[in-house]
Amino acid sequence: MVELLPLVFGIFLAQASPGPNMMAVSSISLGSGRRAGVLTAAGVATGVFIWAVLFAFGIDAVLQAFPQTITAMKLIGGGYLLYLGLRSLRSVFSGAGQSATVADRSARLGRAYRTGLLVVLTNPKAALMWVAVSMFLASAHLSGAQFLLVGLCVSASAMAIYGTYAWLFSTGVAVRAYRRLFRAVDALFGAVFGALGAKLVADGLRELRA
Repeated sequence: MVELLPLVFGIFLAQASPGPNMMAVSSISLGSGRRAGVLTAAGVATGVFIWAVLFAFGIDAVLQAFPQTITAMKLIGGGYLLYLGLRSLRSVFSGAGQSATVADRSARLGRAYRTGLLVVLTNPKAALMWVAVSMFLASAHLSGAQFLLVGLCVSASAMAIYGTYAWLFSTGVAVRAYRRLFRAVDALFGAVFGALGAKLVADGLRELRA
């Protein structure tokens, strides 16, 4: 298992880099607080482990046999990111990012976990990453149990990384800055999510026409 350390470290670095997962955790932490941010991180970590379980049971063969699945994921994932972007942009005009009722904050906690989970499960890049990982692990002749152990380690690293982001973006300084600049911050998150989603949808549509 020692030879797998560079692989796990590489995945750790990939998780720490900016992307939809980090954007989801940071935006929810700023807008809904630390608890919601940590729940988003838990959703991301759960999604990572679900991918590991699926690939341990051979879903990579399905993806390679039916590449249209990745195209469908681009359309679905891109659509979901567009939805998140539009929701963020809507708060710019409604002022929802500035104040929220207790009931609304409670509802946001449930949405936070689902958002983290769905961002990972609908991300075609996550699927393609696990295709590469599964090929590497197959060449190392790992058993299914060992594959799941690697998946558990990657899930734990995701929780540590995104949990840290949740803590950072829910500190007093970050939240006070957000309250002063929430329209600009939500507009930025909306634009980024929208751009990522639009690119995925455009890629998926091009592949459908090819």
